[in-house]
Amino acid sequence: MKKVFISGASSGIGEYLAYSYSKLNYYVGLAARRENNLNKVATKCVELGGKAKIYPLDVLNEIQCSVAIKDFISLPGSVEAVYANAGAGTPDELSSGSSSAMNRILSINILGVTNTVMPFIPYMKSIKNGKIAVICSIASFRGLAHHSAYSGSKAAVRNICQGWGTALYKYGISVTAICPGFIKSEMTDNNEFYMPFLMDTDVAVKKIIRAVDKKRKVFIFPWQMRFFTVPIMKYAPDWIFRKFSI
Repeated sequence: MKKVFISGASSGIGEYLAYSYSKLNYYVGLAARRENNLNKVATKCVELGGKAKIYPLDVLNEIQCSVAIKDFISLPGSVEAVYANAGAGTPDELSSGSSSAMNRILSINILGVTNTVMPFIPYMKSIKNGKIAVICSIASFRGLAHHSAYSGSKAAVRNICQGWGTALYKYGISVTAICPGFIKSEMTDNNEFYMPFLMDTDVAVKKIIRAVDKKRKVFIFPWQMRFFTVPIMKYAPDWIFRKFSI
């Protein structure tokens, strides 16, 4: 049986990834902090034709992640893919005088990725196969006012993915940095601003899985973001962004 491990699996993209792979009869490892939510997701995964095991953990806890991943690897079947999906996206709280909000975002979005992926690498190297997918963001292409920790952390993991991909290519391991625009989730539900090209989660997940299967290095979507938004974010002068910064 093929296996896939997903962090941040209690809701949003992680939850729907679990459902999509369950329809393909995968054994799904579900990692997140909220055990009740994980149990609900696991139940539906089984109903859809897959198998599931939950791992209630905090991705900032290196030991918890390592123990969970070693257990998942030991289960019957081969690990085909790992998704580092857990993340946070709250504002920087620049006027607070405290670095705690920014430090939390940076830690979850960067260390949460390394804690999820690194324990799998020796195993994938040994079988000379595997797909690593990291959920980055369109925001990784520019430092955003009041969300610089978020955009900065996503830029960091996008570059980490590039380095991993170069180093692991010879072992048959692909690394994909997923850079979505606005996807319906608990995170975007809290946004009070207009979100152009907002995409349903199930539609987004189909595109993500297809990109990972094709071993894309960087996958930017929807297409409007790839062809219009990203070039603007990368090359537009600072005064434009200052004008719209609150």
